[in-house]
Amino acid sequence: MIRTANLNKKYGDFMALQGVSLNVREGDIYGFIGPNGAGKTTTIKILTTLLEPTGGDATVCGLSVWDNKEQIRGLIGYMPDAFGVYPDMTVTEYLHFFAAAYGIPRKERGGLVDGLLELTDLTYKEDALVDSLSKGMQQRLGLARALVHDPRVLILDEPAAGLDPRARVELREILRELQAMGKTILLSSHILSELQDICNRIGIVERGRLVAEGSVDEILDQLGGAGRYSLRTTDDERAQALLQAHELVASVAVDEQAALSFEFVDAASDVALITQALASEGIGLRHLAKARVSLEDAFMKLTKGLVQ
Repeated sequence: MIRTANLNKKYGDFMALQGVSLNVREGDIYGFIGPNGAGKTTTIKILTTLLEPTGGDATVCGLSVWDNKEQIRGLIGYMPDAFGVYPDMTVTEYLHFFAAAYGIPRKERGGLVDGLLELTDLTYKEDALVDSLSKGMQQRLGLARALVHDPRVLILDEPAAGLDPRARVELREILRELQAMGKTILLSSHILSELQDICNRIGIVERGRLVAEGSVDEILDQLGGAGRYSLRTTDDERAQALLQAHELVASVAVDEQAALSFEFVDAASDVALITQALASEGIGLRHLAKARVSLEDAFMKLTKGLVQ
C-alpha cells in the first residue's frame, strides 16, 4: 500500500533521509518511530507529495510520488502534527467547508458530516466553536477532516502529541475502528509505548536511516525477547550464582524488586535445562515466565552507537 525504495532527501550538505526502504501493507496500522529530527516528518511529507525526494522512490497505492501527485492526494487523508483551524467556525461548519473543498455534493454533506462526528465522538460538540475545543477534541476533528473524502490511506504525523492519557486511549479506539473499516494507517510518534499498544507493524528510524521494520513481536524477538526469562526461586542468591556459571546463559540481572532474569546465548535453548539444573541443586522454582524487552528498550538497543 505504501512503499519506499532507497529514499533519500538532502538539504544542502545535510542528508535528512539515507536509503529508507519501508513497506506498509494494506490494512496495517504501521507505527513510524523515531525521536524528533530522525526523518519521520520528511518521509511523511514525501509520501503526501508535499516534498520531492532527492533520490529513490516512494509509492502510495502503487502510484509513484514523482509522477502521480494529484492522484495520490485523492487517495490519502493527511493529518500533520500541527494543522490550521478556523477558530470562528463551528465544528459542523468546519467539516462542511472541507467537504465542499473536496467536491462532495451539497446533498451528501449533511449525512457525511454527521457520520464523521459520530465516528470521532464529536456529535455533542457539533455547534461548538473550533477554538473552544480541547487539544484532544481538536485532534479528533483533524482526523475527521482527513476522512472527509473517504481515503484509502491515512497518514498521521504525531497524532498523540500533547494529548492527556484519556485522549490517547480515545484516539487508539478510533484508529482500531478505522482499521476494521479497511483503512491503512501510517502514524508517526516518539511516544513508543503508545505505538506498541496499537500498531501491528512498526519501522524504527534514527538519523535518517530505517534501522528496523516488522511486527512488534518480531523486533522484540530479534533483540533477545524470545530467549529472556524472569524467575523466582526458594534461594535466589544460589540461583543467581548457578545461572551466571551456566554455559547456556548469556547474562543475568536482578531488577528493583530483586527478581532474577536471564537471557540465553541461543534463543532456541530449552528452558527446561535451567529448571533441571536448579532442581539438581535443591533450588525450588516459584515462578518462571518469558520476559520481553519493551519497545523503548528495543529502540535504545537498535540505535545505540549509530553514527551519522
